[in-house]
Amino acid sequence: MLGEHRYAIELEWQGDRGEGTSSYRSYGRQHAVRAAGKLHEIAGSSDRAFHGDRERWNPEELVLAALSECHMLSYLHVAVNHGVVVVGYEDAATAILREDGRGGGRLVEALLRPRVTVAEPSMRELAESLHHEASEKCFIAASVAFPVRHEPTTLVRGA
Repeated sequence: MLGEHRYAIELEWQGDRGEGTSSYRSYGRQHAVRAAGKLHEIAGSSDRAFHGDRERWNPEELVLAALSECHMLSYLHVAVNHGVVVVGYEDAATAILREDGRGGGRLVEALLRPRVTVAEPSMRELAESLHHEASEKCFIAASVAFPVRHEPTTLVRGA
């Protein structure tokens, strides 16, 4: 079904240390992200390099996680459409953020390294080729303003 889909979250800043934002170092970057119907909140912060809490997820990691998840879900869908039986999928994704020297910056690249295991040797070549189609169908990859590259590995179960 074609259409428009809407998403909503709630964000709560948890970093007031009693002084609010009276100075750049006076406040914490901790926050919680929630959505109706979700079992767990996401404990977020900024990257440690920007005075954040390294034990919490930062926005850059969440963008990378969204790209990785979206590619996997698109890939599994495409695999079904092409008769490729996927029995395992892992990814070790990375991203690069480049500061602009003015206090800002942007993500400039993401690299997904999907490691797909298929059921039969005859599926290996087709499985490898499906990453391009999956990338074209990934809503998140289509929404970002930086390249999302792929370095897939395809394995065969039991081999």
